[in-house]
Amino acid sequence: MQVPLLDLTLQYREVADDVMDALRGVVEEQRFILGPVVDRFEEEMAGKLGVRHAVGCASGTDALLLAVRALGVEKGEEVVTSPFTFFATAGAIHNAGARPVFADIEPDTFNLDPAAAEAAVTGRTRAVMPVHLFGQMADMRAFRALGDRRGFAVIEDAAQAVGARQRDGDGWITTGTLGDACCFSFFPTKNLGAFGDAGMIVTNDDGVAERLRKLRVHGGRQMYHHEEVGFNSRLDALQAAVLSAKLPYLDRWSEARRRNAAFYDEALAGVEGITPPVVRPGNESIVNQYTLRVLDGRRDALGEFLKERGVGSSVYYPVPLDRQECFAYLGYRPGQFPESERASREVLSLPIFPELTEGQLAHVAESVKGFF
Repeated sequence: MQVPLLDLTLQYREVADDVMDALRGVVEEQRFILGPVVDRFEEEMAGKLGVRHAVGCASGTDALLLAVRALGVEKGEEVVTSPFTFFATAGAIHNAGARPVFADIEPDTFNLDPAAAEAAVTGRTRAVMPVHLFGQMADMRAFRALGDRRGFAVIEDAAQAVGARQRDGDGWITTGTLGDACCFSFFPTKNLGAFGDAGMIVTNDDGVAERLRKLRVHGGRQMYHHEEVGFNSRLDALQAAVLSAKLPYLDRWSEARRRNAAFYDEALAGVEGITPPVVRPGNESIVNQYTLRVLDGRRDALGEFLKERGVGSSVYYPVPLDRQECFAYLGYRPGQFPESERASREVLSLPIFPELTEGQLAHVAESVKGFF
């Protein structure tokens, strides 16, 4: 049996009519850059997340870059973040002119450890950027308290976590609720994916939203008038149309991912040699990835074993960011972030997309158990 890591053609079959109708409307109107379709999607996202503003841009990477700039982080100032995440997190900090400062992760959730982040704060720290990795929110109450206590901004990297949430008393905190800005990616493989690159920043701060809208269009709201040097990072109407058409399906898809994760949790319980992913009580993950820890140096062998049985898998992420050649100038040494290094040696992600059949899920689980 073949079980790919991801098969987007199955999702497309479900949404094809809605998406094609939306695309046809944009083509017939011939309004491709920003405009009413983008405005509508921004309003839909702001409403869904319960925030005041949503600002579309060209990619999730640009969302991070724009957020750092909009929150006033200056050249040479520091942003504390995780070394165990996709490159764009630290790359955007660097490209904004700031200095990435790394702090280690929690071993159970893979998310940035609030205590480690606070220990990394210096007099030049202007923001902390927790990453909601693999679809589970970081401890946002702790990061909000840290930002308030130390007087700097909190930027959420929610590229993998659109719609994730945490219990807060009798209610919920969603991605974007507590950060000064929260950044999303709509890369095609995300739970809510465009037909190409697309991104968004959400915020409850009117001033930050105004600056974001200027920065994404060369630094000005009025054509040919530029208050600062900005970027060309506009969300085009075709991508916004796709995303608006898909948005009503998002909760259903995320719930299907949680059901699939629950299947794996039960099927793999007690298997020696692996640790299934942990979702902390009170967290509702969107399960962008289902990521095992494979112990005793057997991760790569398990990946090859699964490949022989037609099962896709992937390693997110094999090299911590502090070990990347381009960040050698930061001066970190091996062993400074032991949990991130251990995670990079042990993690392996299994197929988790919503359209998996019970037979496919069973084949994946039996293949993992068969290896051990």
